[in-house]
Amino acid sequence: MPSAARAMPQGTILIIDDEPRLRQLLARLLELEDYHVLQAVNAAEGLELLGQHPQVLVVLCDVKLPDAHGVQLLPRLKQKAPLAEVILMTAYGTIIDGVQAMKDGAFDYITKGDSNDQLPVLVERAADKARLRYRVAELERQVGQQHSFESMIGHAPALERAKTLGRQVAATDATVLLEGPTGSGKELFAQSIHQASPRKGKPFVAVNCSAFPKDLLESELFGYKKGAFTGALGDKKGLLEEASGGTLFLDEIGELELSVQAKFLRVLETQTFTKLGDTKPTKVDVRLVAATNRNLKQEAAAGQFRPDLYYRLSVFTIPVPPLKERPEDVQPLAEYFLRYFAARMSKRVPGLDVECLRLLQRYDWPGNVRELKNVLERAAILTPDGQPLAAAYLPDEFHATAAPGAGLPGFSPDDRSLRALEARHIRQVLAETEGNKTEAARQLGIGLTTLYRKLQEYGLAG
Repeated sequence: MPSAARAMPQGTILIIDDEPRLRQLLARLLELEDYHVLQAVNAAEGLELLGQHPQVLVVLCDVKLPDAHGVQLLPRLKQKAPLAEVILMTAYGTIIDGVQAMKDGAFDYITKGDSNDQLPVLVERAADKARLRYRVAELERQVGQQHSFESMIGHAPALERAKTLGRQVAATDATVLLEGPTGSGKELFAQSIHQASPRKGKPFVAVNCSAFPKDLLESELFGYKKGAFTGALGDKKGLLEEASGGTLFLDEIGELELSVQAKFLRVLETQTFTKLGDTKPTKVDVRLVAATNRNLKQEAAAGQFRPDLYYRLSVFTIPVPPLKERPEDVQPLAEYFLRYFAARMSKRVPGLDVECLRLLQRYDWPGNVRELKNVLERAAILTPDGQPLAAAYLPDEFHATAAPGAGLPGFSPDDRSLRALEARHIRQVLAETEGNKTEAARQLGIGLTTLYRKLQEYGLAG
């Protein structure tokens, strides 16, 4: 019996049957369970109703119709409504028809009149499965919209050129190398390429090569067999296998060890690799999108990166512009992040005031879009409910001077001494590496201890 708590129909059911009494009986049974029921007397009418009602959950279809055989009609029903479940009904079932129906995707194949009281239970099970399919499809649609070239905020010429290149290469299986500074949105570009490609709907696996210890990265990427090394207590599928059929995104690919680079070169050439501890190659079908904030061409020439791998990676290179080359995009990005964080904090923040926007637009953004996002999150936290975001809630460096890198303790804005220049450069590298001192020291070419000493000396510690 229908639940008193139900306020809306549970969903739509389509019955296709040329027997009026049975069709109306089934419709009444399902309406008592709070379903909205559509009725068709033949295959043609049923297909027409499916076209008019794209959210049908379950189709109850007679096998023997005036204009079609239900088992032969099944593929057309599934083509018309791929997310719906189909239950075939027959007065005289045969094993051959039943087997074929299940092969073609029928939810069930039942005999008319048998256990009519159990039919609502069967329909509910089919409806639950269809509801799940619709939810998954909706989530995939939302993900596709979120990670698409159309959803990227900004229309600066440099960004539009990069998006045009991304759209052009997406339809192919070519390897792509994204070049750009940290925080400029390279992973968003990789996801957009995947969503615009024929591999959409298949796995997108992102790996930050700098986030793994070098001795673990190989086993994470390629997997291993039980007993390959101490602690390998069972077989492990690597991230390459997880991405098979889809796209593998390798961020900061310049961090790969030379030995791992050699294995990746083989993957690109043959789509095969050998797991640690295995003797047989593993076959995959994966598209590689790589990203770097370094000049791999120079590193390849210097012997710090395999030249053969670089040339395979750079089949199609897309330069992702830093935010300082997109000054016209600062305002729409800032407004988007402000709305996002205000909503998460259940605050009303009616935009940016004039002075706040001026400071944001004149800043050099060494940390790029990621830094802008972090600044807006901090400012949204500090801004009182109901007030616009004011300049007072921006970090100190936005108020010191319009000059990039100014606002350092102990230095005037026009200080051009070597000490001041070094302090500004260290702070910029720290911003680009999101405060990762180990990575900053590597990029600066100094020891970690030396970096800590300079941070203390220049008042940048903490």
